[in-house]
Amino acid sequence: MFTLAEPPLFARLRDARSVLIAGAGGGFDVFAGLPLGIALTDLGKRVHFANLSFVTVDHLPSSVRVTPGLAAVRSDTPGNDDYFPERALAMWLSRNGFPDTVYAFAKTGAKPLRALYRRLVHDLDIDAIVLVDGGTDILMRGDEASLGTPEEDMTSLAAVVGVDVPVRLVASLGFGIDAYHGICHAQVLENLAALSRSGHYLGALSIPRESREGTLFLDAVAYANRVTPRRPSIVQGSVGAALTGRFGDAHFTERTGNSELFINPLMSVYFTVDLVGLAERSLYLDRLESTRNIWEVSSRIAEFRDELPSTRPRRAIPH
Repeated sequence: MFTLAEPPLFARLRDARSVLIAGAGGGFDVFAGLPLGIALTDLGKRVHFANLSFVTVDHLPSSVRVTPGLAAVRSDTPGNDDYFPERALAMWLSRNGFPDTVYAFAKTGAKPLRALYRRLVHDLDIDAIVLVDGGTDILMRGDEASLGTPEEDMTSLAAVVGVDVPVRLVASLGFGIDAYHGICHAQVLENLAALSRSGHYLGALSIPRESREGTLFLDAVAYANRVTPRRPSIVQGSVGAALTGRFGDAHFTERTGNSELFINPLMSVYFTVDLVGLAERSLYLDRLESTRNIWEVSSRIAEFRDELPSTRPRRAIPH
C-alpha cells in the first residue's frame, strides 16, 4: 500500500538491503541517481553506483577490471583526464566520506550487458536496481515523434528487465532537457498517463533545494564541472540550475551557447516508474534482446522506426 506520507519509490525500496543505482544512458547519468543514493544511505541501505560508460572499460588498469566489460572505478583510477564521469563521481564520493567505488559497464549490446549486471548483482548481493536517466528518453515506447538518443537507455532497460532481483525501478530526472534532441514532452506525459492506468507509474518526487540531498547534489555537479572543464554535463547542469531557481534561457556553460534553453522547476523532479511495466509497453525492446554491441542496437531501432506506418503526431503542451 502506498501513502502520501511515503513516496511510492521509497515504499518499493523499503525492504531492500543492497541497492544498485545505475546510470542508464551513460555519460553523467549516474549523477542523476546521487540524491536517491544519499537518501537511501541515510535510511541504512547499502548503496552502490554504476554507469553505462563512455570510456573504454577494458583499457582501464587490470587492477580495477572485475571481468571483461566491467570495472570498479575508484577515486585514484588512472584514465582520461578530460572525460571520465565515473571517476569524477568516485572522487566526489571519496571527498565526502562515502564509499568511492563506481562500477563502469562497457557500452555494449543488451545480451552482454545483462551478463555484467548479473555478475554485479551476485557479487554485491543486490536486491534492488534503480535505473536513472538524465532526461526522458527511457520513457519512450517507440512510436513517438522522436525517440531522442535511445540506444544506451534502451540497452540498459533491455538488460535489466532480464535480471532477477526483487525490485527494479526507473527514475527519470530532467524533464524538458531532451527537447534539444527532438523529444515531444507532451508525449512523455501521455506515456506516464498510460503507465498510471496500468499501475506502473510511481509518481513524481521533487528534490528539495535546502535538503541534504539537494545540497550535496549541487556540490557534486559543481565538482564534476571543475574536474571536467572541457565537457561539463549539460543535463546535470540544467537540473542544478533548475534546483537553484533559474528559469528560461539561463545558460551555465559555453556548450549551450547556440541553443535556447528552457530551465524550469520540473527539471529537478524525479518521474518514477516500475521497470518491468515500462519494458512491457515498449514496442521494440524484444528486438534488442540478442544484440551484442551498441551498433546492433542502433540498427535494430532504426529498422523498427522504418517499419512504422506512422508515428504519433507531435503536439504542444497547451498551457
